Amino acid sequence: MQDIAVAVVNYRTPDLTLDCVESLVPARAVFPAMRVLVVDGGSADGSDKRIADGVAARGWGSWVTVLPLTVNGGFAFANNRAVAALMATGPLPPVIALVNPDARVRPGALERMAALLDREPRAGAVGALLIHEDGRPQSSAFRFPSIRSELSRGAATGVIDRLLRVRPTSIDSDVAIEVPWVTGAAVMLRTEALADVGLFDEGFFLYFEETELMRRLRDHGWTVWHEPAALVIHEGGAATQIRDPETGMPRASPMPAYWYQARRRYFTLVHGRAYGLAAGLAWLAGLCWWQLRQSVVPGPRVGPKREIRDLIGHGLWPTRFDTTAAVKPLEAPGGEQPAWLSMRTTGR
Repeated sequence: MQDIAVAVVNYRTPDLTLDCVESLVPARAVFPAMRVLVVDGGSADGSDKRIADGVAARGWGSWVTVLPLTVNGGFAFANNRAVAALMATGPLPPVIALVNPDARVRPGALERMAALLDREPRAGAVGALLIHEDGRPQSSAFRFPSIRSELSRGAATGVIDRLLRVRPTSIDSDVAIEVPWVTGAAVMLRTEALADVGLFDEGFFLYFEETELMRRLRDHGWTVWHEPAALVIHEGGAATQIRDPETGMPRASPMPAYWYQARRRYFTLVHGRAYGLAAGLAWLAGLCWWQLRQSVVPGPRVGPKREIRDLIGHGLWPTRFDTTAAVKPLEAPGGEQPAWLSMRTTGR
């Protein structure tokens, strides 16, 4: 594989974005035709100009393009616009890599991901291993969430996990392995697979959009892989501040409403309204069990505040909007407004 494109979506992290692009420079020796598209997702803080100035100052203008958006439409919207911009400059390469701005690609990572796609012709996506600055691994590959895993999430009780045979959500491996889904922070997607299943569903603002896309890939007969030999340093949560970059765990502050809404939409869109409601009720039941257990055996809980209140307020009851797919086809990835905004505005 001689040609790839890389999309980096910035939101108010211009310095990190420039560091991310700089980490891609060594890959140009292997992929001399590599194009990088940096999308500024409506930061409205001068990020687009700072990035454009940084690109010009470093002499990257021949292979890096900066695309400023006027609206903060979220991860799916911005990456779909990156694909549209790449298509406008010529035929798409065989693969497109998505890299978060708070990530730095280690030398050889893109090459190893591309090599896996070369040897696995039905692989639609391959994810890298995210690591901390000191080399500690981060969760990078996962099992799909389910009603049982939501009950486990809320209860945070080992005996319930054993009774229900709930396996850990995160998947660890020392060798390349086929998995249900991988993080979108550093992932390489096969263009042919995207032509088959479509791009990101723009009904998601942020979170769960890559989970839904990889579910779609698998439903269409494509596979998803985790390649631990591809290393990417990741400072998680730099833009959203949802997770502690050191532990990867949610911060103690409340999670934003859009996280609960995205989770609810994923379950409902993939499995239907009844399943979406059941998943929310399972999480709520688990949280109530944990509260009851606290009265007998007090102990600390790792996670955000106001889980019960915010789950009921934002993530429990499926809406008609949650059942409506908003998948952009590869051949028509454009649009001026994110679907989640227009659908909520019109009530459809």
